[in-house]
Amino acid sequence: MPILISIFVISIVLYLYFKVRILNYKNPLYMHYTNGKARIALGVFMATFGMNQYVAFPTQIVLYLTIIFLAVGIAQIVFGFKIFKHYRQEILKAEQMAN
Repeated sequence: MPILISIFVISIVLYLYFKVRILNYKNPLYMHYTNGKARIALGVFMATFGMNQYVAFPTQIVLYLTIIFLAVGIAQIVFGFKIFKHYRQEILKAEQMAN
């Protein structure tokens, strides 16, 4: 249980860090790239938070909520990774064209 708590605290801190970091960028490619990383961190937070709640309170209602949190968290991770991967390639292409 302390491992889950550590993971979701670290992931929410990373989520907030990436969201604040977006404000520093002027280039939309870097903004989308960082937003992909933020979505991954949010997905990890949601998934681990749901698992932690079920470990703390193993009831049927919490089980259903855990399944919902896991589904939404995994969807955020997958979508964030797709965004991250796409814009990483776009940034590399833009850097190659600049050189």
